[in-house]
Amino acid sequence: MNIQEFDVLNVLAHSDYVNQRKLAEQSGHSIGKINSSIKELTAEGLLDPQMVLTKKAQKLYAQHKTKNAVILAAGFGMRIVPINTQTPKGLIEIHGEPLIERLIKQLREVGVENIYIVVGFLKESYEYLIDKYGVKLIVNVQYAQKNNLHSLNLARKFLDDCYIVPCDIWCRDNPFKEAEFYSWYMVNDQKDPSSLARVNKKKELVFDAVGGKGNTMVGIAYFTAKDAKLLRETVARLTKNPTFDHEFWEAALYNNPKLTVAARLCDAESTVDINTYEQLRDFDITSNQLKTDAISIVCDALNVKAQDITDISVSKAGMTNRSFLFNCKGQKYIMRIPGEGTDQLINRTEEAEVYTVIRQENICDRILYINPENGYKITEYLNNARTCNTDSIEDLTKCMKVLREFHEKGLTVKHCFDIFEKIDFYESLWNGEESVFKDYRQTKANVLSLKEYVDTHKLPYVLTHIDANEDNFLFAKDKNGKEKVYLIDWEYAAMQDPHVDIAMFCIYSMYERDKVEELIDIYFEGNCDRETRIKIYCYIAMCGLLWSNWCEYKRQLGVEFGEYSLAQYRFAKDYYKLVVQELEQAGGAL
Repeated sequence: MNIQEFDVLNVLAHSDYVNQRKLAEQSGHSIGKINSSIKELTAEGLLDPQMVLTKKAQKLYAQHKTKNAVILAAGFGMRIVPINTQTPKGLIEIHGEPLIERLIKQLREVGVENIYIVVGFLKESYEYLIDKYGVKLIVNVQYAQKNNLHSLNLARKFLDDCYIVPCDIWCRDNPFKEAEFYSWYMVNDQKDPSSLARVNKKKELVFDAVGGKGNTMVGIAYFTAKDAKLLRETVARLTKNPTFDHEFWEAALYNNPKLTVAARLCDAESTVDINTYEQLRDFDITSNQLKTDAISIVCDALNVKAQDITDISVSKAGMTNRSFLFNCKGQKYIMRIPGEGTDQLINRTEEAEVYTVIRQENICDRILYINPENGYKITEYLNNARTCNTDSIEDLTKCMKVLREFHEKGLTVKHCFDIFEKIDFYESLWNGEESVFKDYRQTKANVLSLKEYVDTHKLPYVLTHIDANEDNFLFAKDKNGKEKVYLIDWEYAAMQDPHVDIAMFCIYSMYERDKVEELIDIYFEGNCDRETRIKIYCYIAMCGLLWSNWCEYKRQLGVEFGEYSLAQYRFAKDYYKLVVQELEQAGGAL
């Protein structure tokens, strides 16, 4: 039997025969294909003269019943900011019904009993589905670092006569059937310039589309037991390779030439992929998820209506926060939403105090709103801004001039940033777990031994940025059209020795020793004495351990920083050794 014959048989299993034209509409095949399919099915004894399935066909149908369904619901859904700050994408409501519940109901309607949902972000929000629908949850603890190829790998053993379903799809009509006779992947008839998928003459899915002519990939798929075996093997192989950490599960389709599936073509209006706030607003203006705290704050702060907020898009993900961009009445803004565990790391009242102190200094971007309780912040977006190029002497000179002049202002606030206290604090957030670094205790002891030298040589405390990294120096045009360097993101700012900012810039930039020396010379304009230089080495070691501990805490929350985390720990060890070496050469000791 071919695909057309299977489709005709499946249609007739669920509806009475009217005529061939109607059957063509229901199956998606031409009348010519319908004619030949009916003849072949009748000849094989699968259809009787009244176009009813015979016992032989009913037995065949029963053999192809769907066994399982895997729903992928672990991801952040970053594109749907700000909704994803409160609601995981699978629980977005359309016409009062959560997307994932509609999918579960549609699966249940066709008799799919074994439904597995892979969860991660806000996983607790899905727990009620266990009691309500009898589903099973699979937890992906790496949802923040790896894409849904890895989610599918966690459910690999259930891939057998199985549907694979993304959680954020709204289907007008039930896309599932009691029985499936072949493997397929659903695409719609709308062209997507980012898609390589197209439907060939055999109605197979191939990945060679060019020039923006690819079909939009819906994400729903079905795999027979035979093809599911190939899929399981491919997924297992790919997930062992770090190159595929950020791939969607469809990577398994175009990385195994033996895994050829049919294309299930649907019209664009029958399946809606809810990816953005505005898509949801356009599709269902009554959705409860449109009434987010973030949108309400924007409306109040800017004195506008929700409809005035347009072009919402996710900003570059920071290490601490999630932010989104939006337009409102011709002006572009950025809203910061604190990330996971931020309430433990940042004192928002102290941050608000810093912004009050620097408001008149014309050093940072324009803050329109900041909440000292939860850290929500709205800032005017700096158009055509760029960050500091850490390899450019010209950029570094301009940035260090801004930093030095800020330090020389001698601004004050009521709170301090005690590095050693913060090292212990971040360690306390590990909930009793040991460091992932086997020599952590010795490394910490070495770093703590630097305190005496620092205390002897530190400058009087002034307001210090603490987070002075290349991404927080923005080059943009001011209102007069002249290039200006803005120093942004003052979350950690507090009273400290201003030379800590030099150390922070070095470790964020992951500088080698020669670049560290170069930056010190730029800041001091070639006039840094040896004692101060050694003190900055101390700060590099201390701050390296500080942010290494910070990374370990964030890692427990599912946020991984990879090379950055390892580099910070190396700064702690390497620059402690450098301090010891420098002092020995100078005839001193710790």
